[in-house]
Amino acid sequence: MAGGCCSSSCLSTGGNNDPRWRRALWIALAVNFGMFGAEIVAGAAADSRALMADALDFFGDAANYAISLAVAGLALAWRSRAALFKGATLIVLGLWVLGSSIYAAIAGANPHAGTMGAIGVLALLANTGVALLLYRFRTGDANMRSVWICSRNDAIGNIAVVAAAAGVFGTGTAWPDLVVAAVLAALGLSGGAQIMREAVKELRSERAPQPAE
Repeated sequence: MAGGCCSSSCLSTGGNNDPRWRRALWIALAVNFGMFGAEIVAGAAADSRALMADALDFFGDAANYAISLAVAGLALAWRSRAALFKGATLIVLGLWVLGSSIYAAIAGANPHAGTMGAIGVLALLANTGVALLLYRFRTGDANMRSVWICSRNDAIGNIAVVAAAAGVFGTGTAWPDLVVAAVLAALGLSGGAQIMREAVKELRSERAPQPAE
């Protein structure tokens, strides 16, 4: 698109070091670290696996944004390797959340719907703002797409957390909370796999012999 870093120039070293891209990442980094702290405390207090899963997602994204800032301006191969690492991180977090949800289903949990709903709405507002901020960069290289995918998935996950809070309140059981935690895990696994596929494709393209002119 004209006027934004969404054309083929995003695949170059300079396009990934666009000051607008870096500024957006710094804002996203601050928002995600702040929400990680808020959600991890609220999740523990509310005994909510969905909130704690969302908190880990915020932490993972904050780390991802920090990595993206570190590799901005480097060659495509290095950015692709960073995307591979981020994709693997998402998969690990997704598996952890899935395992934690299964454990909670067996051991029993008693989430507090009010806390879940309030923090879920706050997280939704934060993630929607970040997703809109990063939307213009969604068609760049694998590293840029990974940032957009994370932010998009977070906003979707926050809607699910708010729905889980309503479900916990309406049913008086922990199942809506556990189901949403499992959904967040599935989003992490799916997003991680997508990021890794794109990164591997870029690395293979970089290693392929260039045709003689």
